[in-house]
Amino acid sequence: MFRARPYNKLMPIRAFSGRGAPSNAVPQRFGLAAREADGDWLDEAAGIDGPAPKLRTTVTEEHPRAILSFNASPDIPFDRSINAYRGCEHGCVYCFARPTHAYHDLSPGLDFETKLFAKPDAASLLRKTLAKKGYAPAVIAMGTNTDPYQPIEARYRITRAILELCLEVRHPVAITTKSARVLRDLDLLAQMARMDLVAVSLSVTTLDPRLSGLLEPRASAPAKRIDALARLVDAGVPANCMIAPVIPAITDEFMEGIVERAGAVGVQSANWIMMRLPHEVSPLMREWLDTHFPDRAAKVMNTVRAMRGGKDNEPDFHARFRPQGAWADLFRQRFRLAIRRARIPQRQVTLDCSRFRAPSADGQLSLL
Repeated sequence: MFRARPYNKLMPIRAFSGRGAPSNAVPQRFGLAAREADGDWLDEAAGIDGPAPKLRTTVTEEHPRAILSFNASPDIPFDRSINAYRGCEHGCVYCFARPTHAYHDLSPGLDFETKLFAKPDAASLLRKTLAKKGYAPAVIAMGTNTDPYQPIEARYRITRAILELCLEVRHPVAITTKSARVLRDLDLLAQMARMDLVAVSLSVTTLDPRLSGLLEPRASAPAKRIDALARLVDAGVPANCMIAPVIPAITDEFMEGIVERAGAVGVQSANWIMMRLPHEVSPLMREWLDTHFPDRAAKVMNTVRAMRGGKDNEPDFHARFRPQGAWADLFRQRFRLAIRRARIPQRQVTLDCSRFRAPSADGQLSLL
């Protein structure tokens, strides 16, 4: 079982509790100036000022002209997505979406999880898109970049508004989340599921709440995610358990246990994804390992590099989701055996696009 080391011995002197990234001090690809604290000050700060205060979350509302994003990536199963928020308060240190904050001269470190953006017009923008002549429905993915059920959804309810619209016009949606807050929309999800309009993937990284608190400090506790999977299944919502990401020597020991728990609650399928470390995520993860697991930091990164062609990250299509080598083969074998033991059927869900009814831009459904 994981044993967390004392925070006061592991955390950097000015580390912030309740946040995943150890700092904002990561290399930048764009115009953001590097931020470095003075070394002499650091030596005295803890004794003079005491522990660093908690960082407050700020939310900036933005009003884009469109909300539906299209992609042509050949290795993902959807061509369109919605991200109602930018940045994510869950604070998952390994999040592959962190580098997107660098485009806005914000740090992929602490800024990503404390300086958030919300798009309150998302549902009305989507309505206009769906009303366009010639729009052809296909599954909309939600949760591809930042979590649609991060804590600020309780205030903004943008995800719920989008689901209400999709239920109204019978448009299929696939949701990915790390939060049990998805259950707040169970009424909508159950209705959509009866028409084959929705599927939910819930990511479970570890079964240890203390480790989860270090990796993903403001995401739902592991037990709550397993319970959310059970309630989704009971409501008839197609539910998939994602073990994402798998971090060698940190979370991989929980793979079989997660699969077993997911099978016990009746999920239709499960999958796993090896940790990806694009751009600024790599130095952030290295800093996190040095902070919390200095005894195995080198082992973790050496294992990752062995599966990524000697690099911290493999960006190429297809290869980025398919690690190579002996370690990757071992993880695949372990996962296949666990699935067999848990008797998870690995049933593929096909969502129905044929029910779609285009709305008019003013909110009325088309009679055609």
